[in-house]
Amino acid sequence: MVVVGAGIAGVACAAELVRAGIPVQVRERARVTGGRMASKRFDGRPADLGAAYFTVDHPDFAEVAEGWRADGLAREWTDTLVAYGPEGRRELAGPTRWSAPRGLRSLVEHLARDLPVVHDRLVLTVEPGPRVDGQDCAAVALAMPGPQAALLLDPALGAATRAVTGQRWSPALSAVLRFPARRWSDLRGAFVNGHPVLSLICDDGDRRGDGAPVLVAHTTPEFASSHLLQPTAAGPAIELAVRDLLGLPEPAELVHVHCWTYAKPATAANGTYHLDDDGIGIAGDAFGKPRVQSAWLSGRDLGRALVDRLRGPRG
Repeated sequence: MVVVGAGIAGVACAAELVRAGIPVQVRERARVTGGRMASKRFDGRPADLGAAYFTVDHPDFAEVAEGWRADGLAREWTDTLVAYGPEGRRELAGPTRWSAPRGLRSLVEHLARDLPVVHDRLVLTVEPGPRVDGQDCAAVALAMPGPQAALLLDPALGAATRAVTGQRWSPALSAVLRFPARRWSDLRGAFVNGHPVLSLICDDGDRRGDGAPVLVAHTTPEFASSHLLQPTAAGPAIELAVRDLLGLPEPAELVHVHCWTYAKPATAANGTYHLDDDGIGIAGDAFGKPRVQSAWLSGRDLGRALVDRLRGPRG
């Protein structure tokens, strides 16, 4: 059994299989676990580049979150963000957002600590059988954005091909900005509406809990679409847009710009996962709202379905 992708959906899927005693290998093309729950260290300090936070309203995922909290990996961050738009600035009360002092990637790594994950392992083909790069498998789970999964699938796998090609995704850039000092008012995080460049800004020092003068800005899909080939070149425009929005006179150090070609699903797939008669499963946050919780539930549910398929229904 092969799981392709070591984001939270792939890890949740593999964990169910391992728990049931089914041999599994997780193959990840990147050098690290985490997927779009991405964190990267700059001068020894982590910053979240992908998902900005996570929320919890499902009891099963709440158990996972409480486990992270008990191990000192996650904390409740805030239930109030702000929004900037044509009408100005206003506060938005909502669900509690959780953050991770060591970066959101640390949460996925924690879930994967006992799993057989192979990094730097690029999968090229998934064929009928199923076969992964010519190797026979009991089943295959693809835990990645649909457009990436489509590149792997043999067209003969009709149901799986239809499931992934029906997904639509939007891009984004995320920029890490380090300022000389904290000059902004109470921010935490800010949704930016109707802006040509920005969609979300997060106070990374606040969500990390160390007070560092670091902001992470996420762009609109439209702005990102015109900078996919050279994302770093978009950095100055992002930095200027953040300073202009927040009224910050001092320039920031542009630490990093990351390009997410498939940042967020623009359409929701049916159900919580896909599993067809060919033994091809697909999981991720395209199955439900684009949230960390949705990705975990999708992978967990696919893993359970694969256990039932490979071992027979549980009594």
